[in-house]
This record gives sequence, structure tokens and C-alpha cells, in this order.
Amino acid sequence: MSRESLLSDYMDRVVERSVGEDAFHQAVRHVAHDTITIEKANSDYAAAKVMERLSIPDRVIAFRVVWQDDRGETQVNQGWRVQYSNAIGPYKGGLRFHPAVSLSVLKFLGFEQTFKNALTSLPLGGGKGGSDFDPTGRSDAEIMRFCQAFMRELAPFIGPNRDVPAGDINVGSREIGWMFAVYKAHALEFTGALTGKGLSFGGSQIRTEATGYGLIYFVEAMLGEQGDDLSDKRVGISGKGNVATYAADKAIARGAKVVTLSDTSGVLVAEDGLDADTVAWVRAQKAAGKEIADPPSGCGATFKEGDMPWNEDLDVALPCATQNELDGDMARALIDGGVRLIAEGANMPLTDDAHDVVSEAGMLHAPGKASNAGGVAVSGLEMSQNSHRRFATADEVDAALKDIMRDIHARVIDDGRQGNHVDYVRGANIAGFRKVADAISSMGAI
Repeated sequence: MSRESLLSDYMDRVVERSVGEDAFHQAVRHVAHDTITIEKANSDYAAAKVMERLSIPDRVIAFRVVWQDDRGETQVNQGWRVQYSNAIGPYKGGLRFHPAVSLSVLKFLGFEQTFKNALTSLPLGGGKGGSDFDPTGRSDAEIMRFCQAFMRELAPFIGPNRDVPAGDINVGSREIGWMFAVYKAHALEFTGALTGKGLSFGGSQIRTEATGYGLIYFVEAMLGEQGDDLSDKRVGISGKGNVATYAADKAIARGAKVVTLSDTSGVLVAEDGLDADTVAWVRAQKAAGKEIADPPSGCGATFKEGDMPWNEDLDVALPCATQNELDGDMARALIDGGVRLIAEGANMPLTDDAHDVVSEAGMLHAPGKASNAGGVAVSGLEMSQNSHRRFATADEVDAALKDIMRDIHARVIDDGRQGNHVDYVRGANIAGFRKVADAISSMGAI
């Protein structure tokens, strides 16, 4: 059978088992496009039916979260933990609190996390979790009570050798602290069952910065493969959260001109590049729940309401906001504008149309499972530090992060090189798949 026929038959079965889960289908299709023939060509993978097994998570834990708001009224939310695959280590992946969270989104993220974690070469499986709880407009006390109620339901299913959640959208070190206290009370012991903790109780240096820093280290490796570097490159970044702003900080430090940051209302543009103080202001506005439409006077930045970063004059595009934020028309605008490299800071930020446009143009395109793996890499290092009872300095963690991102790049180009061109998407999918498939096929039918 041709690859197209194999892929069509496979996706028909996936969709039949998970009707309406469009985000999940999109993620599975992207990986299967590159790996379905790899499985069929390997008798061990085929006999173990690796692709069929990877189309279904190990388990989905769904639960009710009941908590009280400040008026004493009972509130009810939905919570989930998708334990996707522990073939190479305990489940590992973040918790996301957002009204758009659904089972489809969490399954897509857990699926992607499985291959992302495999690429780090750390012994980590893949998982994801969260709730449709919206912290916007809630008091600190309400958010704390929700976190405590959420973890009371989840605590029996996690642990340092079973499942190690971390933070994600709307879940930072503060929320992790509240949840860790509940887990600790449940387990009656102090173990590293969550990462992203505060430094005073087992957290790692530069965990907050890690995804953004790692993204830039990966971009530098991509440019280095072309005999180039970041110096004076015009970099467009979407988003205003930790990934976006810490990527901006690191890019500026490495000599790039960061032209944009953005939020849902528009884009902040500095033709001569944002400075570190303006990036810090953006981060503070985000932390305070404020917009970035009124930048400080004299910073050289203006705000374009309703616009996107991808219309600017750029060399490098780093989508760091959310999934499916960059569509086919935006991708064409990037290509027409001369952008030579896209690296994903968010998970699956390109729509299917954008993915096809970028692929057909032969643009260098790093998928999130490779380029944004820095966060989970440092989470893995935090787990090691907790186990060893020895905590590394910021410089030590940063050096380890840089090495991990360069190693990921090396593995990806080994499987993605096609003549003088590197297909980073294909390379990442195949390299991550092979690591997981080797483990699954070695364990028998269980």
C-alpha cells in the first residue's frame, strides 16, 4: 500500500475512536504522515502495532472539581489527566487551566509530549492535564481553593515514579506550590511529584525561562547548520507569556533584533528592536493581567491594534502564543516577506494549511516537539535534582539545557536530512517515534 493509503486507513480508525477531537486528530496526522511507513518497514514495530497503540492514551482520568468562591457559592469544573505513554519513563507534562481546555486539546498535547520528551533523551513519558477553570477575574483565594480542590482529586494518580505534572497556561510556580502542598499532605511524604516548584521547596533554577531559552538555542543550532548565526537577525515573536518574553530576552542577548511581541488585541512593534526593559514591561503587564497596548514612552515601540507579527519585515518567525495561531495566509505572508526560518515556541501553532504552505516552500521549520522542549528538559533536570538532593546553579542548568537542545537538533537532522536540505518536521517525528517504538516493541503485548 502507498503511504497515502496507509495514512488514510489509519486516520479513519483514529477518528472513529475519537469523534470530534479535531486538535487530537491534527497532531496524530502530522506524526503519522512521517512515521506510518517507518512502522510498516520494521517488523518489530509492525508486529507490536506501535502506531495503533500510540493512537490511544494509556488512560484518561476525568474528574469533577468542586470548590467555593468568595461568596461561599459552590462552583463545579471539569478536570482531566491524560496519561499518554510511559514507555520510556513516568508520565510527564503540564497542567493547563483555561476555559478552552478540552479532552481533545489535552490528548493532542499528551501525544505531542510523548515524542517531545523522547527527543530529550531523558527517561520521561508523556502526559498532560488541566481543567476548564478560568482564573480571569478570580481572587487569589479563589484560585488557591480551586488548585487545592483540583489536586485533592488528582493526587492519588501521580507520584515521582508514576506521573509528574508541571505548570502550563495559567499554572505557574504559585499554583504549583498550592497543589504540591495538597499532594504532600495526601502522600504523607516529601517527594518530587510536581515540577516547576519554588526554589525554596525543590524547584530548579531557570525553569520559568527554560522553554524560551531553549527555543533560541535550537534556532542558533539551525542557523549554525547553515553557517549563520542570530546576529542582527530580525526576529518576530508572538505572545507575551513566559515562552515569548524569555525567548525575546535570550535572542536580544545573542545579538538579534526582536521586532515584535503580541497579544490577542494586537502586536507591539519596534522597528529597531525591543530592548530588555520593554520586554520586562511586557512580562509585568502579563503577570498583572493587563494589555500591552500602551507601551512606555521613549521605548521605540508602537502598538498595532488587530494586527499580527507576521506582517512585519522579519528573518526569523517564532510563534509562541497558542495552537493554530498561524494560518495559511499568514504563512504565505512570511514567505513573501523573505522569512527563512520558523521555529515553534507554542505547541502546534501552525494550522494544517500553514504547515502545507511552509513545507511546499521548503522553508526551515522546527516543530514544537523539538524546538520548545527546553521546558520539559529542565523539568527533567528538576526531577533529578530532587532525587539526588543536590540542586544545581543557574549556570549549570543553563549549560545542561544548551547541551540538550543541541543534542535534540543533532538527532533531528540525522533523520531529517534530505540532500542539502533538512526537513526538521520529518526528522523530529521520526527520531521521537523510533525512541518510543523501540521501547514499546521490546515490552511485548501489554
